[in-house]
Amino acid sequence: MVATTSEQLAALSGTTVVVHPLVLLSVADHHARTVKSRSSNKRVIGILLGQDNGKTVNVANSFGIPFEEDEKDSKIWFLDHNYIEGMWEMFKKVNARERMIGWYHTGPKLRASDQEINDLLKRFIARPIMVIVDVRPQTVGIPTDAYFAVEEIKDDGTETRKTFLHVPSAIEAEEAEEIGVEHLLRDIKDSTTTTLATRVSEQLASLRGLQSRLADIQKYLVDVAAGNMPVNHQIVYHLQDALNLLPNLSDSETTQSFTASTNDQLLVVYLSSLLRAVIALHALVDNKATIGRAELEESQGIDEKDKKDKSEKADEKEKKKDEKVEEKGKDSAKKS
Repeated sequence: MVATTSEQLAALSGTTVVVHPLVLLSVADHHARTVKSRSSNKRVIGILLGQDNGKTVNVANSFGIPFEEDEKDSKIWFLDHNYIEGMWEMFKKVNARERMIGWYHTGPKLRASDQEINDLLKRFIARPIMVIVDVRPQTVGIPTDAYFAVEEIKDDGTETRKTFLHVPSAIEAEEAEEIGVEHLLRDIKDSTTTTLATRVSEQLASLRGLQSRLADIQKYLVDVAAGNMPVNHQIVYHLQDALNLLPNLSDSETTQSFTASTNDQLLVVYLSSLLRAVIALHALVDNKATIGRAELEESQGIDEKDKKDKSEKADEKEKKKDEKVEEKGKDSAKKS
């Protein structure tokens, strides 16, 4: 569907694209098998399968297609649409519920030939959704960006312009997919790191992602204020909604509640540190006592051994004296 009015654009922007983990794994595998060099800007293209329910587009499966393009001139490209027809006939036999709903590429950004490729795929899909999957993300966040191709009619009566409308996307999984993803994460989990270290690293990565998003928002607002970019009221409305969710730190009750919560958390940290120190001292004293008992037992064993050796030597001397006395007695008896 080509959006031509503001009402249709608003309705289309409310559509949510749900991408399943199986699609992400399939796209990553397709890119890894096709692109050998990690420094290459070559991208791969494939078809998305699933259900289009109007307000929600459920992307459940995908398959790659042969695609070549000139890295120097993006207008020169080749896509095997006969391959799409053959693969679609085979996929229909496996799962009739899944339909062709769009296509993907590994961008990681929009390119000049995307509009032409999207127009070609309209032969198979009435309203194709385009999903850019970033297989090498540099920042923390969802690695997918979803777009619909639209044709805007300007209010001043000038010529219409073809462009892509960004729509929100999400990553969701069914129960069977969650089990598979958990097993996969369990296999690749680093056993040398603790749970606390993993949680701290995840929190740090989340803060870095938030910082990058705030930097993008600041750059956009500075460009709008300087007149380098036009004002987009939808973006301004979303920013206003996000800012309205922030607490008012100038309010005394809010400041007091933040202070109380921080003090409670610091109290738990202090008690934990105190308990850890007491346990460490107890372990040190216990270790010293164990070593002392072992040394005492060892010294007692040495003393007993010395006493036993001395008694054995004394017995041997007494025995030798008795033998000498007996021999003297025998000699005197023989002489007499």
